[in-house]
Amino acid sequence: MNITSVSALIAVIGTLVVIVNLLTEVIKKATWSKLPTNIVVVLLSEGLTLASGAAYAQINGVAVTWYAVVAAVVVGLLVAYGAMFGFDKLKEALAQITVGNISGSDSNAESK
Repeated sequence: MNITSVSALIAVIGTLVVIVNLLTEVIKKATWSKLPTNIVVVLLSEGLTLASGAAYAQINGVAVTWYAVVAAVVVGLLVAYGAMFGFDKLKEALAQITVGNISGSDSNAESK
């Protein structure tokens, strides 16, 4: 595996995480949050990862072996992890940056 393949794999995982986040938000709004979000994320991640792996194998004429399927399932779990925790951490970081700048100037004035 060369560096180009690794870079492409990371880009695909990132793209799948974004797609899963978007679809999860749509499903949550459509079902009025009747389904647990983590289950929706895992099912979407596994489904999209297996589908994209199958599409890649079909387009490039790669034989689908048992270990390729296991690898796709593991990548699906990585996508689910990134979708579940990455989005929340990003929101927290943006909130801290936004609130930190506003409250940071007030806390500096109070500490003096």
